[in-house]
Amino acid sequence: MELLSIVYRQYRLPFLIIMLLSLLSAVAGIGVIAYINQQLIESTAAPWRVLPVFLGLILLLLAITLGAQLALTMLGHHFVYELRGRLIKRILDTDTETLERIGSSGLLASLSADVRNITIAFVRLPELVQGVVITLGAVLYLGWLSPGMLAVTAIWVTATMLVGLVLVQNVYRHLARVRETEDALYQDYEAFIDGHKELSLNRSRARQQFESVYDRHARSYRSHIIRSDTFHLSALNWSNIMMLGAIGVAFFLANGLGWADTNVAATYSLTLLFLRTPLIQAVGALPTLLNAQVAFQKLATLQLAEYQADFGEVSDLPKWQAIELRGVTYQYPDPQGKGFTVGPINLTLKRGELVFLIGGNGSGKSTLARLLTGLYRPLSGEILVDGKALVTEDDWAEFRQRFSTVFTDFHLFDQLLGPVGKAPDSDLVETWLNELKMKGKLVFDGDRVTNPRLSQGQRKRLALLLAVAEQRDFLLLDEWAADQDPQFRRTFYRELLPRIQQMGVTIFAISHDDHYFERADRLLEMRNGKLTELHGEQREQASRDAVARLDRG
Repeated sequence: MELLSIVYRQYRLPFLIIMLLSLLSAVAGIGVIAYINQQLIESTAAPWRVLPVFLGLILLLLAITLGAQLALTMLGHHFVYELRGRLIKRILDTDTETLERIGSSGLLASLSADVRNITIAFVRLPELVQGVVITLGAVLYLGWLSPGMLAVTAIWVTATMLVGLVLVQNVYRHLARVRETEDALYQDYEAFIDGHKELSLNRSRARQQFESVYDRHARSYRSHIIRSDTFHLSALNWSNIMMLGAIGVAFFLANGLGWADTNVAATYSLTLLFLRTPLIQAVGALPTLLNAQVAFQKLATLQLAEYQADFGEVSDLPKWQAIELRGVTYQYPDPQGKGFTVGPINLTLKRGELVFLIGGNGSGKSTLARLLTGLYRPLSGEILVDGKALVTEDDWAEFRQRFSTVFTDFHLFDQLLGPVGKAPDSDLVETWLNELKMKGKLVFDGDRVTNPRLSQGQRKRLALLLAVAEQRDFLLLDEWAADQDPQFRRTFYRELLPRIQQMGVTIFAISHDDHYFERADRLLEMRNGKLTELHGEQREQASRDAVARLDRG
C-alpha cells in the first residue's frame, strides 16, 4: 500500500524499529499462549509457581504491544504534519493558472478531507500491522502443533478473508465516490457562505441552491457513505462469526476425526480466540487505509508543483531599466481550442514610468496584468528584462519578486512586511498611514493589524499600505480607486501616485477615471485582447470621455 511505502521511504530506520517491535509483540503473544498450553493446561506444577511467570509475560506483552502501537502512531502524526506542510508549500509553488483550474474548493477539500483521512489511517495503521504480524506468528505456532489442522483451518480462514476482501473492495469503490462528492459539497459550502447576502435577499434562489444543487450532492454523499458502511459492517461481522466457526472446526478435527488430542484442540481454540480481535481490527482498519489511498490518488491528480524546501527569496535584485513583452500571446484553456486569446502584445515599460491601462470588461486587461507580473506564462513570445529573456524557473521566480500588486480580487493580509520579509520601515509606514488617511483607523500589535474588518475602500487603502511597505520597484494597481470616495480619488491621482513615483517606483495602473488620464506618462488601451498605445488626439479624446470611447469599441 502506498501509505506504507511512503512512510518506509521517508522514515526507514524508525519504521524498521517499529516493525521489529511489532514482531516482538507477536512473539510475546504467541509465547503467552504457549506458556498457557505447557504450564497451565498440560503441566502439573503448582499454580503459585506458574502464576508469577504468567503475569510477567502478560505485562511484557502489554509493554511491547503498547510501545509498538504508540511508536507507529507518533511516527504517523509526524508524517501527517510534514505531509500537510509539504502540500501547502507545493500549493505556494504552483503557478496561478493551475490553481485557478483546480479551484479553491478542490484545494480546501484536499487540505481538510484528504489530510484528515490520511491522519485517521495512521491512527488505525497499528491495528493492521499488529493483526498481520500476530497472525503470521500464530500460523507458525499452529503449524508446529498440528500441520494437518493448520491446513484445514487455513483454508477456512482464507475463504473467510477472501469474502471479506470482496466486501472491502466495495467499501473502496464507494469511498472513492464519496471523495468525489466532497469536492462538489465544498463548492456548495462556498456558495452558501460567499453568496449569503444574495441568498438572503432572494429566497427563491436560496431554495433552488439548497434543493436542486446542495441536496443532490448531499444525497449522493449519503447514499455512498451508507453503502460503504454497510459493506464495512458486513465484512466485520462476517470475519467475527467465521472466526468463531474456525474454533468449532478445530474441535471437530481434533475430537471428531482424531487428528489431535484435546490439549492441542484447546490450544488451537485459544490461539484463534487470541487472533479474533487482531483480525477483526485489521479488517476494520482496511476502510480507513483505503480512504487514505483514495486521498493519495486525489492529491496526485492535483498536479501541483514538486516540493522544494526553499522559498526562492532574492535579497538583492539587480536594478532594471526596461521590461519588454515581445510577441506575447495567451489563450485561456478551452476543450474546443476557442478560448479567449490575448495578443500578440508588444510592450516596453521603462523604469520610473506611470502608465495607465484602459479597456472594457473582457478586453484582456487583467490577463495582461497577470502576464506582466509573471503569474501567467505566455503561450508564445517572451518577456525580457533589460534584453534578457526569462527562461528558467529561477528567472520567473526572480522576476515575480519585483512586483507589488493590488488586484481587484486581492487578499488582505494583516502583517506588514518590509523588503525580503524583514520588518517594515517604521517612518515609511507612519508617513503612509497619514497619506492614506488611515491614522487612528487601524490598531496594531507590532506590525500586525488587529482590526482588519474595514470598508472595501479602507481595505484597499490598507492593501496599498502593505504594497508600499514592501518597497519593491514595480507597483501594479487594478482599479484601485474604484471604491474610493471622489475626494480621496482626487488625492490618489494627484498626490499619492506622484509620491510613489518619486520613490523610484514604476506604476502600472488599470483605470477608467478619464479625468486623471493626463497624470499618466503613457496611456494604453486593451480592446478584444489587442493592446495599443494612445497618442495625441486619441489620448485627448480618451481623457475627455473614456466611457464613450469604450462604447464605440
